[in-house]
Amino acid sequence: MLIRMTISLLAICALGFSERSPVFASSPPTQADHVLLFVLEGVGNDAIQNGTMPVLHKLAQEGAVTWNAQSVSPPFTVPAMASLLTGLPVRKHRVNQEWETYDFSRSFLRSPTLFDYLDLAGGIDTSLFIMDERFYQLARPEIYVDTQTCGKAKPQCNPATQVEYIRDYLKKVTSAGGYNFRIFKIPGLLVAHLPEPADVARKRGWDSRQYQQALESVDTAIADVMAIYRDYGVLDKTMVMVAGLKGPDAPQASNGKMGDSRPSPVPWLAWGVNVKPGYTIPGHVRIMDVGATVLEALGLETYTEWESRALTEIFQKRPERRTTGNETFELQSSTIFNR
Repeated sequence: MLIRMTISLLAICALGFSERSPVFASSPPTQADHVLLFVLEGVGNDAIQNGTMPVLHKLAQEGAVTWNAQSVSPPFTVPAMASLLTGLPVRKHRVNQEWETYDFSRSFLRSPTLFDYLDLAGGIDTSLFIMDERFYQLARPEIYVDTQTCGKAKPQCNPATQVEYIRDYLKKVTSAGGYNFRIFKIPGLLVAHLPEPADVARKRGWDSRQYQQALESVDTAIADVMAIYRDYGVLDKTMVMVAGLKGPDAPQASNGKMGDSRPSPVPWLAWGVNVKPGYTIPGHVRIMDVGATVLEALGLETYTEWESRALTEIFQKRPERRTTGNETFELQSSTIFNR
């Protein structure tokens, strides 16, 4: 454990985190060109607040954070991820607890996702790194999304493996030709799913030494991915978001029915360019709000049936609009209505 904590602390130093002032405090707020989204499972508020995860602790101190974000109720994994990606509650995207078991005949999620809206509103490319094969049902094959899975069927997959996948991917897509990937540059949104703490806790227990090690490995992985972005010279143009999909007591909900009980709070934080430093997010925050906040951070706007709310209060300045206009249909511009 001491070795892993040392690695995390070294990662903090490598990223240049100051002990006294936020990284971006001395720089004027600018527009984010990239969003780096980490989706966690089995990470509670205590693990961040008590210093078990020093990198996340530092990001929470230096960025905008709430310790009271809400997942779906009860927090089944696949429905929760569907709500994060679609900006819709379960009753609308209809990915219910039955989706916890993968069924090939079910095909894909039908509701539009964050990836679709990013492409529609601004032509923004995205990449998705998942560690749960069931999420394949939520990521339809599209030319503007690169998806890689290192899931539960591969025992060698862990947070460090996920980092290497991301490192290799970014190296290839920024090289000539893209090595058969659809995207040829660092994507506007990169989503990294890190469920290791929840997976380990189910096998070893929430009070086990292995669970603590899993928390530390996730913390180190987050620092490592941020260091990769720094090495590519884009970290100072990136907004980092961390969203808890479900907390450490989520397994207790496995015998419930969808909508029966209110889930425990999960952490939600943002750090980086244009994020208010040392800010506590007021009001009600849900994981559904991730999608709209990503769009807002990149200066995009889409009129949808979302119940997702952009957390505009976290920004130092309102992002300038970069939308293409494709997301609206102006009746007056149609020749049908101008005859």
